[in-house]
Amino acid sequence: MNDRPHHHGNLREALIDAGLELLAEGGLDGLTLRKAAARAGVSHAAPAHHFPGKHGLVAAIVAKGFSTFTEMMEAERYRDGDAPEAQLAGICRGYLAFARDCPALFQLIFTTDLTGEDDAEAAAAGLAAYTVLAEVAALFEPLSEQPGATELAIWSLVHGYASLNGLHRARDPESGAAIDFDILLKGLALRPRT
Repeated sequence: MNDRPHHHGNLREALIDAGLELLAEGGLDGLTLRKAAARAGVSHAAPAHHFPGKHGLVAAIVAKGFSTFTEMMEAERYRDGDAPEAQLAGICRGYLAFARDCPALFQLIFTTDLTGEDDAEAAAAGLAAYTVLAEVAALFEPLSEQPGATELAIWSLVHGYASLNGLHRARDPESGAAIDFDILLKGLALRPRT
């Protein structure tokens, strides 16, 4: 065990925080309940009081990850004003900052397939993140008659860029210079509603 004291009543959060640290250090393969317990300074049996196994801890980490993701988008949303284009650029900045600053967590929240009762908190947190995107997308004319098409177009663009940028592939193939994401947003030519 480490020297970090466990604070009574906060064990669940301490285990989630320990899991986040382990995830950042070694990816999902480096995350175990035993390691999270050791990092939180409690016995290896202690997590069983809060999580029904690694799956439960991962679901809680995903929920916290989506909450952090939402906070980062909201923190940037109105930074440059409340015009639709400014809000869109803002949430995309927050999205890209999350992908850059929390790469293992970014990968986890978008690749973990959670099922069952354990993921209700994660599902709610994921929906809250999607709601930010949907609210901003609603400020623009729909791209098609199919519901959700505008959200999906924006999400695909920013998520694809974040993924490629994480692999250092969001670059001009000839010069090797990074391609600025804001240029891609201007290319969408979404029209504000009147």
